[in-house]
Amino acid sequence: MKIISLQAENFKRLKAVEIKPNGNMVEITGENAQGKTSILDAIWVALAGLSASPAKPIREGQTQSKIRLDLGEVIVTRTFKKTKDGDFTSNLTVESADGAKFPSPQSMLDQLLGQLSFDPLAFARMDSKTQFNTLARFIPDVDFEEIEAQNKADYQRRTDLNRKAKESRTLADSIVIPAGIPDKTIDESLLIDELGKAAKHNADIDSRKQNRTRLKFDIDSKRKEIERLTEEIVRLQTRQKELTDEADSDQNKLDSAPPLPEPIDIQKLRDEINKAKSINASIRSKDEKLAYEDAAKDLETQAQLLTSAMEKREADKRAKIASSKLPVSSIVFGEGELLMNGVPFSQASDAEQLRASIAIAMAANTKLRVIRVRDGSLLDSTSMKILSEMAEKNDCQVWVETVRSDGRMGFILEDGHLKTETETVIEGDEL
Repeated sequence: MKIISLQAENFKRLKAVEIKPNGNMVEITGENAQGKTSILDAIWVALAGLSASPAKPIREGQTQSKIRLDLGEVIVTRTFKKTKDGDFTSNLTVESADGAKFPSPQSMLDQLLGQLSFDPLAFARMDSKTQFNTLARFIPDVDFEEIEAQNKADYQRRTDLNRKAKESRTLADSIVIPAGIPDKTIDESLLIDELGKAAKHNADIDSRKQNRTRLKFDIDSKRKEIERLTEEIVRLQTRQKELTDEADSDQNKLDSAPPLPEPIDIQKLRDEINKAKSINASIRSKDEKLAYEDAAKDLETQAQLLTSAMEKREADKRAKIASSKLPVSSIVFGEGELLMNGVPFSQASDAEQLRASIAIAMAANTKLRVIRVRDGSLLDSTSMKILSEMAEKNDCQVWVETVRSDGRMGFILEDGHLKTETETVIEGDEL
C-alpha cells in the first residue's frame, strides 16, 4: 500500500492541505516554518495514534483538526477536538475501500504500520549502538541484549573462577613437602602413651634406688651402733642380739633383692615423637596441597564450561544472523556495532551509508510502502538521485522534506497551505 491522498486541516501549522502524490518521490518543500514537518507528522500521527501525537495537534486558534489518509485498500481518518480544560480528545476510524469499518482500528494499523517512523537519514546519524539495535529487529530470533548480558555475567563469573583457581594454585605451590613423606599419619597418641609408661617406669626405678640407699644407710648406722654397744656387751647384750637380728634380716632383704632393670631412653622416645609430629605436619601439608590442586582443577573446569557456553551462544547467534535475510548483504553484526564491507558503518562512504540506510528503511515496511525523510535539504543532488532511484527500484513511496525544490517536482508549503497552481507554474517549483 501507498498513500493515494493526504488531507489535513488545522493540524499543527497546517490550515487546509490536500496532496495526491504522483510517483514514488513526494517532495514537500518551502521555506522554514511553513508547515513541511507538519505534513510528515500528519502521516505518522494518523497511523501511529496518540503515542505519536504532539502536545498540540490543533492549530492555534482552532477547536479541532482532522487528518484523512487514503491508502487505497483502507481510508484512515483521525480527528482531534479541544476540551474545556485545554486538553484534547482523539477519534479514529478505519474503513475499507467498500466502506466497511474496522472494529479495532488502531490494532489494524499497528499490524500495518511496521517501521514507518524509520528515517534513513536519521539512521545514518545514529550512534553505532543505536544502529545495531535498530537493525537487530530484522533478526527477532536473536536477543542481542540477553546474549550480551549472559556473556557479561559468564565472563565475570569465569574471571572470578580463574582468579580463585590461580589463588588455589599459588597456595598449593607455596607448600613445600619433604621427599619421602608417607601418605598416612603416625599415631602420636601411642608414642605419647609409651612415653608416659616409660616415665613412670623410670620414676619407679628412681624411687626404689632411693629406698635402697636409705636402707643401706640404715644398715651402716646399725652396724656403727653395734660397734658402739660392743663395749657395753654386758649391759647391752640383749640389745646387741636384737640389733644383730635386725641387721641380718635387712641384709637378707638387700641380698635377696633382684637386680634393677635398665632405664628406658626417654630422649629417644621424645625424638621419635618430634619426628612423628614433623612427618604428620608434612602429611597435612600434602593433603592441603592436594585439596588446593583439586579445587583449582574444579574451578578451571567450571571456567572452561562457561567459555564453552559463551562460544556456543556466539556460534548460535552467528548462525541465526547468517541465516537471516538482511536488507543489505554487505552489512554484518560486529561486537555492538554494524560493520559494512568489514569496517565500522560510520567509516563507510556517505553514498554507501545512504544506500544502506534507504535499503533498511524500505525493507522495514513490507505492507505499507511508505517512508519519511526529514532534513532532506541536507541531501545533495547525487544523494537525492540515489534516493529517487532506490524508491523507483523498490517500488516505495518516499516523502521527503526540503527547504526548497530545485526541480519541477514537489509540493510547496506556504503559511500552512499548498501554493496555488498558478503560483507554482510561475515559480517553477511544483507540478
